[in-house]
Amino acid sequence: MAFALTWLPTVLKNARLKVAEEPGWPNRGHGDVGTIKGVMCHHTAGAKTGNMPSLGFVRQGSDKLRGPLAQLCLGRDGTFYVVAAGKAFHAGPGRWQGLTTGNSSFIGIEAENTGSINDPWPAVQMDAYRRGVAAILRHIGQDQSMCCGHKEYRLPPGFKNDPTFDMDQFRRDVAAILSGTAPILPPIPKVDSQARPTLRRGSEGNLVKEVQKNVGFVGDTVDGDFGPLTEAAVRRFQRAQGLVPDGIVGPKTWVALDGVAAPG
Repeated sequence: MAFALTWLPTVLKNARLKVAEEPGWPNRGHGDVGTIKGVMCHHTAGAKTGNMPSLGFVRQGSDKLRGPLAQLCLGRDGTFYVVAAGKAFHAGPGRWQGLTTGNSSFIGIEAENTGSINDPWPAVQMDAYRRGVAAILRHIGQDQSMCCGHKEYRLPPGFKNDPTFDMDQFRRDVAAILSGTAPILPPIPKVDSQARPTLRRGSEGNLVKEVQKNVGFVGDTVDGDFGPLTEAAVRRFQRAQGLVPDGIVGPKTWVALDGVAAPG
């Protein structure tokens, strides 16, 4: 039986955010949540490389604390990974706005970052973080005050330092999104100047095969199926080309692919 937070991917997708659903997520949780009152922000303190290397750990946990350890993960490219629709062990003892039931009352987001000053937050990840939190708060009928950092909730004070960014500024940015005063990101065009469509996870066909050949796709075959392996290969290619590594083949990525096109 699915748990209560099955609305999460729809709300995030409606906010024009990238979403990847982990297998089994609707039935994953330590029982169900209570009434959701807010969102709690975390960072993973995981590896410095890779888009979301901590995903398996958040999903499964460890011998000391079983997973799921958050309902959502946020990759460095701005992709939200939906891990669980039930309760996650992410909060620990603490208090925010009078609430002490962190695991039952707050959706936890684990964003990939080492927590080091030498690991700056990518702009695309921070933009997705703000917009994802705003979308959830709007859905549950709360304002920016019901977004907190783990470092603000967790007791005793100073026990946690995540996330490393300024939460007061983050809430101001979320408030601007909720009020409609934040700049709206221009959507990726549906086609490029040569009428080639924008491709992303779920796309299929000969153009996907062309992309797979030119980004160094690692898989059993060049199969024309834009799945997670193809998305990862596209991200690697985009990083190497100095593009935003969002895993989407839009006009800018098509131009870069034209420059490295494999012989026919």
